[in-house]
Amino acid sequence: MSIQWKGVMPAVTTQFNENDELDLQLFRKNIHAQLDAGVHGIVLGGTLGEASTLTDEERRILTRETVELVEDRVPVLMNIAEQTTVAAIALAKTAEEDGAKGLMMLPPMRYKASDEEVVEYFKAVANSTSLPIMIYNNPVDYKIEVTLDMFETLLESCPNIQAVKESTRDTTNIARIKNRFGDRLAIMCGVDTLALESLLIGADGWVAGLVDAFPAETVAIYELQKAGRIKEALAIYRWFMPLLELDIHTKLVQYIKLASTHTNIGSEYVRAPRLVLKGDERVRVTKIIEDALAVRPVLPDYKNLSILV
Repeated sequence: MSIQWKGVMPAVTTQFNENDELDLQLFRKNIHAQLDAGVHGIVLGGTLGEASTLTDEERRILTRETVELVEDRVPVLMNIAEQTTVAAIALAKTAEEDGAKGLMMLPPMRYKASDEEVVEYFKAVANSTSLPIMIYNNPVDYKIEVTLDMFETLLESCPNIQAVKESTRDTTNIARIKNRFGDRLAIMCGVDTLALESLLIGADGWVAGLVDAFPAETVAIYELQKAGRIKEALAIYRWFMPLLELDIHTKLVQYIKLASTHTNIGSEYVRAPRLVLKGDERVRVTKIIEDALAVRPVLPDYKNLSILV
């Protein structure tokens, strides 16, 4: 399967039970909810997937389970966020063996690499696999920016680097990327609170977070704006914004998992050192979720907009 870098691709959560084991039954329930809503891909093992806490075997289990569930309806991507080039190459290899159709890649973790080191890291992994790759560019959280000049070098030598998860928080960068690379580098918005505006000015898709709790609303925004029904997309987006802001907090994992319990497609169990929310913080986040649910919009038939328009 070649990847169409467009649409909504959830960065899915990893479901655990009270014994800190993978909860595959609940994981499957969430994946089915994503597919039923019409998502265009599944991204495993990202920040929301608590990647840094997963064992290699757990990653393989999640990949195989997801590949089996989606049955080639949408591509499954595995995130690579490793400390060494050797480990990143090994993860790319096992992801491909287990049926993943693509990779999302962060720069090296922990060590603040130079531009040259980051480029060589990405090149080494890209040249070790046939899988298409999306570079995750998030200098706000991960302190390393992949500049346009760095992308130029990568695109010259790595044809399987095809997309960027654009999370610089500077929407002007979308125009810069399009001006520099045209359609050679697809753009997937990686910040929930900038998603609609990013799509309207040229982003091809959205690697989403609150989709883990609200898949239909997320896909509806994408499909409506694509069909030119901006007013309807904007109305849902404005309703969604207090929830989307949960995605730009250091505790986004706990916040989004709590939201998914309110929509019955996830649990709030997290893996230590993360802890479930408590006290005033839990009350505050719960109120945001409950207030939104109280006025949850009725969605149009967004899967059949070609008929409606």
